[in-house]
Amino acid sequence: MKVLVDSALCVGHGRCYVLGPEVFREDERGRCWIDSHQVPRELEDQARLGEANCPENAIRLETQ
Repeated sequence: MKVLVDSALCVGHGRCYVLGPEVFREDERGRCWIDSHQVPRELEDQARLGEANCPENAIRLETQ
């Protein structure tokens, strides 16, 4: 699974990094940041939670 974040849409609600702390991070402005676009299988549930709870739909997941 691959995770993509549209930084132009993210306003920093923080739901993603609260629900998926091993996938999503907070940058210096409080907005979503990711270490890697590739999500390990054991963290896919966290990635899905982050995507589902983003009010701006700034997170998109792609299956490979």
